[in-house]
Amino acid sequence: MPSHRMPSEADIISTVEFNHTGELLATGDKGGRVVIFQREPESKNAAHSQGEYDVYSTFQSHEPEFDYLKSLEIEEKINKIKWLPQQNAAHSLLSTNDKTIKLWKITERDKRPEGYNLKDEEGKLKDLSTVTSLQVPVLKPMDLMVEVSPRRVFANGHTYHINSISVNSDCETYMSADDLRINLWHLAITDRSFNIVDIKPANMEDLTEVITASEFHPHHCNLFVYSSSKGSLRLCDMRAAALCDKHSKLFEEPEDPSNRSFFSEIISSVSDVKFSHSGRYMLTRDYLTVKVWDLNMEARPIETYQVHDYLRSKLCSLYENDCIFDKFECAWNGSDSVIMTGAYNNFFRMFDRNTKRDVTLEASRESSKPRAVLKPRRVCVGGKRRRDDISVDSLDFTKKILHTAWHPAENIIAIAATNNLYIFQDKVNSEMH
Repeated sequence: MPSHRMPSEADIISTVEFNHTGELLATGDKGGRVVIFQREPESKNAAHSQGEYDVYSTFQSHEPEFDYLKSLEIEEKINKIKWLPQQNAAHSLLSTNDKTIKLWKITERDKRPEGYNLKDEEGKLKDLSTVTSLQVPVLKPMDLMVEVSPRRVFANGHTYHINSISVNSDCETYMSADDLRINLWHLAITDRSFNIVDIKPANMEDLTEVITASEFHPHHCNLFVYSSSKGSLRLCDMRAAALCDKHSKLFEEPEDPSNRSFFSEIISSVSDVKFSHSGRYMLTRDYLTVKVWDLNMEARPIETYQVHDYLRSKLCSLYENDCIFDKFECAWNGSDSVIMTGAYNNFFRMFDRNTKRDVTLEASRESSKPRAVLKPRRVCVGGKRRRDDISVDSLDFTKKILHTAWHPAENIIAIAATNNLYIFQDKVNSEMH
């Protein structure tokens, strides 16, 4: 769904999230807006026509604010969106910027009442002396209206910037994490939250690591994980203690001394962590790799995949242009057999855990034409270059795919490339379209 104008800063997509059925897809942007796309019903006459995603609703979630006590501007940028499991006809989602989390309710109206006894068509009260008979009001069909209303505002829970929110499998609570603390909220209570992790040292000069992401286990409501800028994962059990500063398990890969460099700590920082749908594994992304961890094995990951190892020799210039601090996300497919993550030059990577095959694909105008087939791309580091190969020196580091999402059940993926949202789906054959 590319737009054909120069992107303004406000249009840059900052988060992408399918709901639990995959029928809705929400994006947030730097301008504080949330756009919801709905999958159209599949057409009956076309043999393999799958529903396209069309804009369903757009609303302003957050506005820029100013913290007068700290003289800080609070950006309106949407950091994360999380859908709540659907309980009735309405849909609900949480959206957050750096400081404030909001709960939104999305409802549909396609009928309106007519024929009131005491009101006229405009809704004004009638002169009671003219009312001589009683009539039963009726519901008349009208054009579909999607109404979005704010239900709760969860403010004042965080001193530092919120980087993650995660809804618990109990459907009653959720957590929010910033650089140093994780809070547990009840969805019905806005004026208080419980602090469940606090890694802030007594003296901030002793600070050695920050929290980078956190997520609840998909099935066990007492378990959650958080990742750190030092490359470690801590699995915590809320049954053990109210304050989970003492983790139940620490997942950390020992460093290879031969790879030690000035950039080692920066590139080992975990930018995203995701539980598999089964709940057995965790997927993490750092600057150069994605790793799969088994919850039963803390010593090292069971799988490591190189995302763009050809950048290892370019870390110095990536440090100078700040790209080394980019935070890439990662995603599982519905069956936990394939993983996906973004890269530079509008490339994104897929790794098949069973066949060990991997592919580099590009989100571009050409590949987004209807029924266009995504062609695998290759980056070459030097030496002989095949046709269509891209030299590592010609990669565009301003075109980065940080945010991706995979439909929970089907091979449909959403890729945010700056201000463009690309949706690709697998048709009947095995190619991605």
